[in-house]
Amino acid sequence: MAASIRRERIGTSAGHPGQGPTPVDSYTLDTGAGLAVEVWTYGAQLVRVLVPDREGRTGNVVVRLPDLAAYEDRAANPYVGSTVGRYCRCVAGGRFRLDGVEHRLDRNDGAHHIHGGPAGFDRYVWEAEAEQRADGVLALRLRLESPDGDQGYPGTLSAEVCYEVSPEGTLAFDHRATTTAATLVGLTNHAYWNLAGSGRVDGHRLALNSGRAVVFDDELIPLPGPPADITGGPLDHRRLTPLDDRRLDNCFVLDGPEWAARLHDPASGRTMRVVTDQPAVGVYTADGFAGRRRCGICLEAGPLPDAPNRDDYPPVRLDPGETYRHRTVHHFSAR
Repeated sequence: MAASIRRERIGTSAGHPGQGPTPVDSYTLDTGAGLAVEVWTYGAQLVRVLVPDREGRTGNVVVRLPDLAAYEDRAANPYVGSTVGRYCRCVAGGRFRLDGVEHRLDRNDGAHHIHGGPAGFDRYVWEAEAEQRADGVLALRLRLESPDGDQGYPGTLSAEVCYEVSPEGTLAFDHRATTTAATLVGLTNHAYWNLAGSGRVDGHRLALNSGRAVVFDDELIPLPGPPADITGGPLDHRRLTPLDDRRLDNCFVLDGPEWAARLHDPASGRTMRVVTDQPAVGVYTADGFAGRRRCGICLEAGPLPDAPNRDDYPPVRLDPGETYRHRTVHHFSAR
């Protein structure tokens, strides 16, 4: 089959407070070689990733919701497939300081700010433009302008994420951003992966290129001190390890850029290898997903949690004249 790009109007979003009612489109990037990806402009979110198993049968390997209304329902949608920002991790107390000035963010996790706030990037409808490149890559570029003061963040931020799908079986998220004033940026994709296509992920096996994990308090705010050495302990996943029914909700510091994670489903034979230029990957087994517990596993490449308030973590500041960049690539295969 020949590669194709399809666009379809799926409805109208009630809208981000800064947008109002806005039409929402679906884009399907189909390589014609087995891998096909569907993305919606609402939340710049990943809705389907069709991947063949060892028998050549294609199945969707990301969790999806039934319709646009479900994606707009915060109680039913724990950021399923969304592009998350302006800052994709927690900010303790919903506040941080830049150049001696304290900034207060909108709180949406008790006393704290998380995943960009109650009306973050996952609630916007993004502008989209698709193309088929000369090298065969299908690309969907989504753009968003977040005004100064949005959710409490300083500076007008021009953000974009480009989904790139190759006939070789890769899906890349390429994030970029610029700002008019010093601000914080840390974008990620919040897909829940299930390589079996349905059911629980207990039968999956996970490997992480990490020997250290963040130590959290009871509210999932990092405790003082460096990430903990997890060598030989229950969080050590440097070799493929069965998930079974173990709960994972941690942030792992990556040992290097060669690879971040590998996920394998023995039943279907599907494997996903993740490579990123980010310092950490958040891992969550969807144990709190109401009605669909453990239906998928999040592998969120990005900065460390509460980095805006931690001098010992890699910085997340963006200044005018600079360009924020984050690239994560998912390689799919079956054996």
